[in-house]
Amino acid sequence: MQMQGERKIAATREKVWAALNAPTVLKASIPGCEALDGTVSEGMTATAAFKVGPISARFNGKVIFSEVDPPNGYVMAGEGAGGIAGFAKGGARVSLEDVEDGTLLRYNVDAQVGGKIAQLGARLIDATAKKMADQFFVRFASEVEQSNSDPGKPTDEAVQAASTELPASGATDFSPSSIQAAPALVAARPRDYPNVLALSAMVAVVGIVAIVAMLTYALAR
Repeated sequence: MQMQGERKIAATREKVWAALNAPTVLKASIPGCEALDGTVSEGMTATAAFKVGPISARFNGKVIFSEVDPPNGYVMAGEGAGGIAGFAKGGARVSLEDVEDGTLLRYNVDAQVGGKIAQLGARLIDATAKKMADQFFVRFASEVEQSNSDPGKPTDEAVQAASTELPASGATDFSPSSIQAAPALVAARPRDYPNVLALSAMVAVVGIVAIVAMLTYALAR
């Protein structure tokens, strides 16, 4: 399953970048997200509940980040398990670009699902994933834009906190055991692996977003 798209957000690139790294913002943006913890430097874990056709599932997943390039973007890879409902894993690249009156966020997701969910058929899965991705970016843009217009919002505090934790530049190091199969996902042809989830639904669980988070998310989307 592949998805790609872009969305203009009425905020500076630095502010959008910080929001993409703020768990509080990503959790509020990811449909069905019940918990989201961690940082870009350490990786994120998430729990999300959602429904695909007749199947309802609660996914637990992990997302790790590489090619971290503040405030331009990053690559994420992750996987989530939903028990008997199945699993989801994949990768994504998010990129940010300055445009007039804001920032253009581009994403490209490559993911796969298995188990009962996979038996529902590609059309239903793709439609559900696209709907979740659309919901994520609508919510994410709203969170960032509201924070941008009202610096006193709690969302802005989360963004500021996240910005102090971001790596200065370059790739982020991760333990090979932090997530199975992630190195292969990240290494696979970067140009074909742009943006979650995110964040999955940042990678099915954090978004397939941001998660698709991202969370995107991150987390997704």
